[in-house]
Amino acid sequence: MVDLGKLADSFDRPAIERHRFYDDPVGFADACIRWPKRRGLTAYQREIIGAVPVHRKVAVRGPHGLGKTTTAAVTVLWFALTRDLSGVDWKIATTAGAWRQLEFYLWPEIKKWSRLLDWAAVGCDPLSERSELLALNLKLGHGQAFAAASDNPALIEGVHADAVLYIFDESKAIVPATFDAAEGAFSGAGSNGLEAFALAMSTPGEPNGRFFDIHSRRPGLEDWHTRHVTVDEAIDAGRISSDWVEQRRKQWGAASAVFANRVLGEFHSSDEDGVVPLEWIEAANERWNLWDAAGRPTVPGVRTVGVDVARSGSDSTVMALLDGVVVTELRRTSREDTMQTTGRVQGIVAATPGRTPIVDVIGVGGGVVDRLRELGISVTAFNASEGTSLTDRSGELGFINARSAAWWRLRELLDPAYGAMLALPPDDLLTGDLTAPHWRVMSGGKIQIEGKDDIRKRIGRSPDSGDAVMQAVWESAHDNGAAAWIAYLGRKVDAGKAAADAARAAADEAAAVSSRSVDRLSSARTAAFQDQHRSRF
Repeated sequence: MVDLGKLADSFDRPAIERHRFYDDPVGFADACIRWPKRRGLTAYQREIIGAVPVHRKVAVRGPHGLGKTTTAAVTVLWFALTRDLSGVDWKIATTAGAWRQLEFYLWPEIKKWSRLLDWAAVGCDPLSERSELLALNLKLGHGQAFAAASDNPALIEGVHADAVLYIFDESKAIVPATFDAAEGAFSGAGSNGLEAFALAMSTPGEPNGRFFDIHSRRPGLEDWHTRHVTVDEAIDAGRISSDWVEQRRKQWGAASAVFANRVLGEFHSSDEDGVVPLEWIEAANERWNLWDAAGRPTVPGVRTVGVDVARSGSDSTVMALLDGVVVTELRRTSREDTMQTTGRVQGIVAATPGRTPIVDVIGVGGGVVDRLRELGISVTAFNASEGTSLTDRSGELGFINARSAAWWRLRELLDPAYGAMLALPPDDLLTGDLTAPHWRVMSGGKIQIEGKDDIRKRIGRSPDSGDAVMQAVWESAHDNGAAAWIAYLGRKVDAGKAAADAARAAADEAAAVSSRSVDRLSSARTAAFQDQHRSRF
């Protein structure tokens, strides 16, 4: 317990010197974190964190799994604690391309590493998770860190303090206006003791947006220090395995956009003749994550199960369960006979009455269709090669066959230009399958989607998961009554943002009450640091 009278006497003393790790985030990480056995910052993480106080603006791109969230969390803790214990007015705004990234990844990571801090080395008592380090907010004596939605630049623009840090997580999806909103803090940085720093990190995507412009060294953005962490660096550091890289190369293809983005850490456009762009799939994955985080609510609309029956020993039988506009799960089996597959489909239908199996009838799938009908189960036989009178959304283009029409329907359900609602589970194999097919317009004004056998020859495997999803949505409408579901998820996300804002407001109010009660004296934590640890720094 700090004696307030003693604290008042100390208020007239000269300001304490800066924390010994004030300008040394790497030293802070080494000395103040009790790293698990054989763990610690990788060489590139040390370089990235160390670059923040030197270059002020740091942008990092690299492959999936290199440790971006850990890097950001350690940077937040270093900045918050060293500034607060030095009596500096500070703020940290954390934002990300998706709110879920803040709620489920970045802030839990901040909490995780705070529990592994060596508080004696830091120079203060542990943070309280009841009053200081909350779910999406850190409030200390001289400043606070908080989560801010990237689609609300005003929250970023309103950050004012003597020392400011911006964390831009999964930056490829953050709009330029949010980056621009942070620039106000940098206008006066470097003079009158003011500080401003930014750390932007992401797996890259399409070659567009502010994060891409920064790495492309576009005019006016040269003050950003950029770093590309290569897949070889991540392998050498033990963060990524070479086996994983090889499997993704086989799965996605070395020339694919998804391989370039997620494995090589490079910006890359989806194939111009690809049916479904990668960024549409990633948006659908985010919708699935929101549905999952909301407790997997019941979704209105048709219920189907797309069944792509294995034709050879190397192929898999895949069942894609669709509820309204959510592909709730994928079930894969291999080396089963048709009766085993039939039994699995029968079990799925029995568990959710009214669900319609849509089964590829060509080849061995015909036996599954026949047996399901013998069992009295209503089933749609999907014949990929049969003709169709369907047209695309514009009504101008027809299709060579039902397979082409079904893949195009899937594309239209994922097209953000038309209010895409379809939600897909994050699944590497599915992602590879959906980005694999190519398309072209034939001379007769009909769209042709690349055949399954042609895809197998080109990429070395059959896109079974993609075909199962394509079949699952074959009989779905463009809406499926999903507007209410989308609105529900929107409310859930907004509620999460509102809760974060409310927590920040509560922390501000608590700080104001505390400030009045001690007559504007320094915080007890800083005072304890001054009294007990002056000799250390």
